[in-house]
Amino acid sequence: MAIDSIVAEVRRAREAYAKQFNYDVQAMWRDLKERQHKTGREVVSLLPKRIEPVLQGTSEGLGEPPNTRPEGDCQG
Repeated sequence: MAIDSIVAEVRRAREAYAKQFNYDVQAMWRDLKERQHKTGREVVSLLPKRIEPVLQGTSEGLGEPPNTRPEGDCQG
């Protein structure tokens, strides 16, 4: 499989950045937060959307599947 030059470049940059901080994830996070603060841009954090769980073995939240009426049933 051929190595994509862009992917290789990104991996080299990631490796060099991590090496600067001795691969300390918390130190990298602090650096990134500091860089983010220095940009002066507004940072927006949105709350996650809640997804109601579907109970196993039920059709709750799924609705009625299409074409479930027997042929010839002319209700409604």
